[in-house]
Order: sequence, then structure tokens, then C-alpha cells
Amino acid sequence: MLHLFLAQATNAAGAATTDPNAQQGGAGYTGLLIYPVLLALFYFLFFRPQSQAKKKQEELIKSAKTGDQVVTTGGIHGVITNVKDKTVMVKVADNVKIEVEKAHLEKIMRDEALAASSDGKVVVTKS
Repeated sequence: MLHLFLAQATNAAGAATTDPNAQQGGAGYTGLLIYPVLLALFYFLFFRPQSQAKKKQEELIKSAKTGDQVVTTGGIHGVITNVKDKTVMVKVADNVKIEVEKAHLEKIMRDEALAASSDGKVVVTKS
């Protein structure tokens, strides 16, 4: 739609010339230039943020270790007691442990981050 508007504007500008034999050109190239610009815009607005969020989630999963306090995507709070290849064992209460997929870890809170906070607020690393 934009390239049609640009083509009409170019035609109107070309019609204003006094030479009837003057060639009108450039309207076809304007339409071709808009597509790479739109593709770049979509990449930076949609695809790049998703890939960055995926990288952060993968780093979060790799950094999970025993003793970390976690929150799952389901909202379950607990402490990691054992780290396996694809899952972690999370202690949610006394004598209650559940096995959670690593992909469902949303937040990890480290002991040093809890000790470093001066006002009692929890410092959270979020994916």
C-alpha cells in the first residue's frame, strides 16, 4: 500500500515536468526497497527478543545448583536438593520433594544474593 502511494507521488511529480518525452523512473525500485526494511523491522521487534529470552532461560537452567531457592512456572516455591540431566528435585516442605523439569524453572534465587540484600528484599535472576 505504501509503495502504491510512493508510485503515485512519483507519477505526480513526473507529470509536473514540462518535457513530454521525459521518462518516469524509480517507482519500481521504491517498492523493492520497502521489503528489506520491513523484514529488518520484524526481526528486531519480534524474533531477536525471543531468541535473547531463550538464551537467558538456557543460562538459567545451566546455572541451577543444589541449595538454590527456585520458583517454577507453575508458581511452586522450593529449594533444589538434587540436579539431574533434565530435571531437578525440589524440596517444597518437610519430607516433600517433587521432581521438576529444568525447562520449568522460572526464577532462581541464590544464597549469596539473599545475604547481599540489605533491606531484606530478595534479589531475583529472571529469565
